[in-house]
Amino acid sequence: MLHQFDTQTALSREQALSLADVDNTAALADIACKMRDYSHRNIITFSKKVFVPLTHLCRDVCHYCTFAKTPRRIASPYLAAEDVLRLCHEGAAQGCQEALFTLGEKPELRYKAARVALTEMGYNSTLDYVTHIAERVLKETGMLPHINAGNMTAEEIQNLRKVSASMGIMLESASSRLCEKGMPHYGSPDKTPEVRLKTIDIAGQHAVPFTTGILIGIGETRMERIESLLAIKEIHNRHGHIQEIIVQNFRAKPDTKMSSAPEPDLNELLWTIAVARLIFGPKMNIQAPPNLSPGVLPQLVNAGINDWGGVSPLTPDHVNPEAPWPHLDNLARETEAAGKFLEQRLTIYPTYAMNYQQWLATETVAPVLRLADASGFAKRDTWTPGERTDIPQLERDLILHTRNHKNTSSMIKALVTKNVQGTLLSKEEIAFLFESRGADFSYLTQAANELRQERNGDTVSYVVNRNINYTNVCYFKCQFCAFSKGKLSENLRGRPYDISAEEIARRCQEAWGRGATEVCMQGGIHPDYTGQTYLDIVTTVKTAVPGMHIHAFSPLEVWQGAATLGISLEEFLTQLKTAGLSTLPGTAAEILHDDIRKLICPDKLNTAQWLEVMTTAHKVGFNTTATVMYGHVESPAHWASHLVAIRDLQTQTRGFTEFVPLPYVHMEAPMYLKGKSRAGPSFRESILMHTIARIVFNGLIDNIQTSWVKMGQQGVLACLNAGANDIGGTLMNESITRAAGADHGQEWSPEGMESALKQMDRNPRMRTTAYEDAPISRKKIAFDPPVLEQIKNTSANKLQRSKKLENLVQLG
Repeated sequence: MLHQFDTQTALSREQALSLADVDNTAALADIACKMRDYSHRNIITFSKKVFVPLTHLCRDVCHYCTFAKTPRRIASPYLAAEDVLRLCHEGAAQGCQEALFTLGEKPELRYKAARVALTEMGYNSTLDYVTHIAERVLKETGMLPHINAGNMTAEEIQNLRKVSASMGIMLESASSRLCEKGMPHYGSPDKTPEVRLKTIDIAGQHAVPFTTGILIGIGETRMERIESLLAIKEIHNRHGHIQEIIVQNFRAKPDTKMSSAPEPDLNELLWTIAVARLIFGPKMNIQAPPNLSPGVLPQLVNAGINDWGGVSPLTPDHVNPEAPWPHLDNLARETEAAGKFLEQRLTIYPTYAMNYQQWLATETVAPVLRLADASGFAKRDTWTPGERTDIPQLERDLILHTRNHKNTSSMIKALVTKNVQGTLLSKEEIAFLFESRGADFSYLTQAANELRQERNGDTVSYVVNRNINYTNVCYFKCQFCAFSKGKLSENLRGRPYDISAEEIARRCQEAWGRGATEVCMQGGIHPDYTGQTYLDIVTTVKTAVPGMHIHAFSPLEVWQGAATLGISLEEFLTQLKTAGLSTLPGTAAEILHDDIRKLICPDKLNTAQWLEVMTTAHKVGFNTTATVMYGHVESPAHWASHLVAIRDLQTQTRGFTEFVPLPYVHMEAPMYLKGKSRAGPSFRESILMHTIARIVFNGLIDNIQTSWVKMGQQGVLACLNAGANDIGGTLMNESITRAAGADHGQEWSPEGMESALKQMDRNPRMRTTAYEDAPISRKKIAFDPPVLEQIKNTSANKLQRSKKLENLVQLG
C-alpha cells in the first residue's frame, strides 16, 4: 500500500485512516522525509524566543499539567508589566525575536484572586491584559508576540491580531472520550474538542497564522490521533492558516494525577510524526519539541519534522520545567548529524511573512519586516550594510572552511554543473540557488570562488577615482533614496545643493592631482536640468582635466536628457560620446522587475526603458556597468529575474564590463522609516548575490565588484572568497550611501586597499575603468596624495547653477 503514496501530495482522508493499522514506522518515515525534503530542502527551523508565563492560574484541571497552579501556590496572579518588559528587553539583547505568551484559560472565571488583580490593574479580563502587554512588547522591544491564550471569541482574536504576529492553541486530541470521567481532560471544560476546534476555525476566518497540534500518550489510540489530525486539516483546507503542526509527546510529571502513567515510547513518537507529515503533505511545518526527546534528535528529523519550535537561551520551558532547552550550538550539531541545517525563523513562518498583506494586521507589518529576510526567515544576524559591525561567524565559517559537502543537496550540485557546462539556468533555477543555506550555501560560495580563480586568478583590482554628485535635488520620488532632496524630503540628511561648473572642475583637478584616473558622476534629476546640462558637465571635466576618464550619468539621467532635448536616445548618447563621455554606470537598475519598481520607484524608468538605454549605449559604443539594489521589498524570484535580464542583454551586446551588487542601506530610507521595507539584506543574502552573479554570468561578465562603502572592509574580504574579484573605487567622496545612513567613510586609500588584500594573499592591481593596468605615474601619485580639501556644496536654487565652465582656475 505504501508504495502507492505520492511524495509530493498529502494523503486523502481514506488513505490517512488506513495508516492506523500500518506498523512499519521505518517505511512511513522514509516516505515522510522524501515528502518533507520536496518542500523544505535541507532546512530545519527554530524560533529564538522568550517564554512569558503571564499567569499560572487556570480554570481547567488537566491531569498531566504542572503549569497551572492555584492562587496560594504563586506570589502574584499575573506577571507585572515591568517584569515582562524587562524579560523581553533582555531576550532581545540576546537575539530573541519571539515573545511566547502562555497562560491558563480564563482564570477569572474560577478564582477571585484573578478577578481582584485584574480590577486593581484596570482590566476586565485576562485577555484584555494580554492585549495590553503584547502591544507594549511589540512597540517597546521589537519582539514579535505569539499568543497561546486558549479558547477565544472572534472579538478577542481580532483584538490580539493587532498586537501579535501569530497565535496558537493545542488541540491535543479531538477525542471526546478523553473528557470522560477518569480520563485526562475530565473537569476541564476548555478541553472539549468542539470548543477548541471552533477557536481554530475562528482564527482561520480572521486570517491569523496559527499553531496547533496533538499531545500523544495520554490514553488516545492511533486512530484517534489520525482523526485529530484530520479534524485540523479540514479546518486548514478552508482557511489555509495553520502554519505548523506540533507532535508533542506526553511526559509524566510529579504531583499530577498522571505521574505514574507510562510515557509513549520513541517508536510511537516517530510513527506519529511520519503520519502527520503524510496527512498534511510536503509544505506543512511539522514540529517536535527537542527538549522532550534528548539524545534522539536526529531520529526525529529522520521521521519527517522540519521544525524544532521555540528555543530560549534565557527562560525555561514553563510547561515542561523538568526538560531544559538544548543549547543552540548542540541543536545545530545534532541537526547537522541528520544531514540538515539549523535556520532561525520568526514566530510567523516564512510563507505567511512573505504574504503579509493577507496574514498580518497593519500594526504588525513593520515589526515583521524589520526582522525578516527576503525569504521570510529571521534576519538572524546583526550585520547591516553601511554599519561598522562584525560579519556573522556562521557565514564566515561556511565561506572560509573547506568542507566535504556531504550534506550538499544533489540539486544544487547539478545546477552548478549545468551552468558551468554552458547551459543557461532558468529564472526558477536561479531563484532556487538564492534559497541556499548551510552546506548548500557553502558549496555555492566555493564553486563561485573556483570560477573567480579560473577567470581572474588571485588578482583583485581597484580604480583610483572620485565620486562627484553635482546635485541632490530630484523630482522623482524613489522610496529607497535618502540622498535626493525635494519638497517632501528636507527632513532627511543634508540640505538641497547644486554645485557650479567651477566646483566640478576643481574637484576633477584635485582628483587628478591625487592619482585618480576616473571621475564617477551622477546626481538627482533637478527639474531645471536638460540634456544640455549633461553635455556641459562633460565639456567642463574635459576642459579641466583632458586625460580624465568620465564615467557618468545613470540611465535615468540619459533618458531624461534625451527627452528634454526632444531627440532619440541614440542621438543624445552620440552627442555625449562626442563631447568626451567615456563610459556609463548601470545604476538606477534597482530591481529589474516592474512589480517591484511600482513599489519602490513608480515614476522612474521601467524595466524595458532601463534595458533600452543600456542597449542603445552599447550600440553607440559605450561600455557600461550593471548593478542591482537588493534587500528591501523584493524576493529571490525578483533577483533571479534581474540577473536573467542582465545576462540576456550581455549575451547580445557584450557591453557590460562588471556587475555591482548594491545592498540596500535602510537606516534613513523613506520606505523603511514608514515601516514598508525590510532592514536591508542579511549577510548571507549579500554574499549570495555576489556568488550567484559569478555563477550565472560565468563566461559573460568576468568582473564581479563588491562595494566597500556598503559591505564594509570585512564584508568585502568575505565577498572576495565567494566570487568577487574587484573592490571598486577609492571614491574620495561618497554621498549617496552616507545619506542613507552608512558610516564606512568616504575614502579607502590605495595603500589601505593593497595592505588588506596582501594580508589575504591576493595580488592587488590598480586598474583603469576599462580594466587595463593603471599607468605607473598615476599609481606613484596615488600612494602619496595631498590632503583632500573640504568639498563645497552650494545651496540649490529653483533654477540650476550653470555647468558651463566660464573661468578655469588651474590648481597647483
